Amino acid sequence: MRWIGWIMKHLCCSKFLFLVVFFVSSLVAGLQDKSAVFYYGKEISYSMVGIHNYIIVEPDNTNIYTHGFSVYKDKMYARINVNKLVQSEYSLESELEENLEILIKRGFKNFFFDADKLDGYDDEFISFVFSLKKVYPNFKFMLHSQVNVIKKLKNSINSIVLKNSINKNIEELLLYDIDIIDIELVTLNEIDNSKKNIKKIESKGMIPYISTDGFKIYGNSSKNAIKREILTLIDEKGLDRMVQSPHQHGALPIEYLGYIQKLYDINNGLPSMESMRHYAGVLIWLRTNYHSPQKLIQWVKSLSNQGIKVAFVSSFGAAVNGLLLKQLDITMIDADTSASNVKTIIQRDPMIGFEVEPPLNGAGGLYFVPENAQALYTYEDKNKLYSVPSAITQWGGYVMAESLLLEFNDQNMWVIDPFKFFKKALRLKTLLVPDTTTENGNRFLFTHIDGDGIMNRVESNPELVSGDIILEKILKVYKIPHSVSIIGAEINPDGLFPALSERLTNIVRDMYKLDNVEAATHTFTHPFKWDKIINNSLDKKYRLKVKNYDFTLERELSQSIDEINNLVPKYRPKAKTVFWSGNCMPQENALEHIYKNNILNINGGDTVITNSAPWLTNIAPIGLERDEYYQIYTGAQNENVYTHDWLGPFWGFKRVVQTFKLTNSPRRLKPIDVYYHIYSGSKIASLNALKYVFDWSMKQNVMPIYTSTYIPKAMDYFIVSMANNKDKWLFDGMKSLKTLRIEKEKASIKFQKSKTSIGLKHFENHTYISLDNSQKHLITLDKKKSYKKESYLISSNAKIINYKQTKKSKRFDFDGEVDLKLHFHIRNDCSLLSSPKANNIIKDKEHIYLEYKNNKKVVIDVSCR
Repeated sequence: MRWIGWIMKHLCCSKFLFLVVFFVSSLVAGLQDKSAVFYYGKEISYSMVGIHNYIIVEPDNTNIYTHGFSVYKDKMYARINVNKLVQSEYSLESELEENLEILIKRGFKNFFFDADKLDGYDDEFISFVFSLKKVYPNFKFMLHSQVNVIKKLKNSINSIVLKNSINKNIEELLLYDIDIIDIELVTLNEIDNSKKNIKKIESKGMIPYISTDGFKIYGNSSKNAIKREILTLIDEKGLDRMVQSPHQHGALPIEYLGYIQKLYDINNGLPSMESMRHYAGVLIWLRTNYHSPQKLIQWVKSLSNQGIKVAFVSSFGAAVNGLLLKQLDITMIDADTSASNVKTIIQRDPMIGFEVEPPLNGAGGLYFVPENAQALYTYEDKNKLYSVPSAITQWGGYVMAESLLLEFNDQNMWVIDPFKFFKKALRLKTLLVPDTTTENGNRFLFTHIDGDGIMNRVESNPELVSGDIILEKILKVYKIPHSVSIIGAEINPDGLFPALSERLTNIVRDMYKLDNVEAATHTFTHPFKWDKIINNSLDKKYRLKVKNYDFTLERELSQSIDEINNLVPKYRPKAKTVFWSGNCMPQENALEHIYKNNILNINGGDTVITNSAPWLTNIAPIGLERDEYYQIYTGAQNENVYTHDWLGPFWGFKRVVQTFKLTNSPRRLKPIDVYYHIYSGSKIASLNALKYVFDWSMKQNVMPIYTSTYIPKAMDYFIVSMANNKDKWLFDGMKSLKTLRIEKEKASIKFQKSKTSIGLKHFENHTYISLDNSQKHLITLDKKKSYKKESYLISSNAKIINYKQTKKSKRFDFDGEVDLKLHFHIRNDCSLLSSPKANNIIKDKEHIYLEYKNNKKVVIDVSCR
């Protein structure tokens, strides 16, 4: 490209210089191009907007307490409709001041002034922005206004917004050297044919945004997010979403594929086509029939016309007939339901028989014969009639009840492979998956304790209580992070055991003095049924009965944390987490409270898979969403479940090791989470079970972390935004999450083009990409397996706190919770220097293993010739 240098050397006109520079940059256009999104609707999909450099929202429609807002707020702009304010009876300056004050208190620090109709208030507005920039020099301002206003404010604003300027002369504005966003408004039918306009806008040196009037959809820009959300229609009337099959059984495979389940109650009416554009697909998984079958079928057809695939799960969601199903190219036949009508499978796809064979004797009284479809299995009866209970169709696919799950002895087993079916029916793109189980190649290990039973007498020595035993035999012995919660009513002098209060409080103080223990709350009165909280009140029959106590969420959550923090030494981190109690079913009221008060949350989910019940349905998903708030589930259930509600056998918690193994292979679906109650210290058998579990867990290749460290990583999963261009992948929103998974053995990346990637770990049929502390990552895949020629981290049991690389060197700063164990791949022309030195070094060809004693921090320098 010598000609570029020649041109730039001989050019003297700044306008021409800009155009040449822009042309050169467009040659490498793609995922690194700046982009923008204007979304004025409610319930923002952060996985759709996060990838953009500019995120403009209507502040009144934006919930500032969500995790997504906290992660992306640095590039979010609150729209201020100045055009509307000039019509007020008050002065424009006072109106602007009032609006800004409210928005700043809410957490916004970037603002979009929509001010193209100032109607003579130009000078007042300009003066206000000048003053605002002086007071808040670090705030960013975006402006849509007349050219004369833009000229005067060009040194006080960070970006310009134009509308419908694709064919206008903007050369003078380009000289201001600030980003210009051009919004082109089109109809909904035109939105997907915007590539030509995008390229034209880019060629003029502007950032394009193509949308519809009102900005209630996610439009198109220079780069656009991969659609990760899958709308799942359910019927919530009379049955909470947490315990419904679509969530309990359907969310996990969806999440493993990298997608996000969005539950939607069909009783709210079918969503509009406009609101459906950002979904990757739709599952219709209803336990009752929808009241309007024709409307539902027509809705599915409309989605198909928009390119959105639909899968019917368990049933067709309505009382359908032959005429209705014919609209989906399915012929429906009444079947002989007599026991003598023997059925035989005559064709099957490999995804059938995933955990159990299809029960032909349980097939329904209707036969389905699809046209232009791929039958997943077909059975024929003695009358030579045949039926296809599941198929991939042109509009998506379906799987009827008999080919979905088989229930036997209260266990649900998959007939169909849900990973393959959901992916194929919805035509889901293969993703690099943000992974919540692993960091730096090692599986997470964390442990959290519900505070129940701290006062239980120890059977072998009634002079002691459970809290004594857990403190001395577990927390002080196993030098890994422990997260210990307390029930306020159990230790409070005004609680249930006033005579024991001082003693129990001292035990808690001693626990929280340990440098491997963090504090948490298990609430004040241990609510048994969170879904019974109404108007901030809970009947005493649904909680511990404390005298003269009036229930409030504030007392149960925020104040209980404050009380616990009074027991935490100043040199230890303060409590910030609630471990849900009882049925672990917090509703919007409790979730809203904790998010507004910056409290993390965990518990719920029923991961209880064991050798005697090795079914996928016994593994819970990552968490559950309610009203934009996420409840994070545990990695495994507690000892109460493994001991049959503490009835015995009291050694039963040993079986959680089976759970840990089965959630690690053939797919790593969960971290290792040793979750139990303080009352496990009261019996010899339960204490020995705990020791067995810890002894096994600490021998694994793990990264020990606190529970409060895991929770934000799980929360990140639901708001990560990604884009893809051939072998290049862009991610944003990975604030705490530091691993990407490729569901492929021995996959490779180009390290020199993946600057934020620090390592690779190949494990069974997966490849884990380890990332540095950046929130944004650009990863380039490599089919040639060039990783073999690189030096990189394979695994560590410590997090990376800093990472730097040059062409010939890499520096890794590790900070862990236990004595360090590091594993590197070092090519032959490179050397490794450790500070401090490792106590044990093992070299095996190009592999180096480093082990340290009494060292949790180390700096590794890798230098290459």
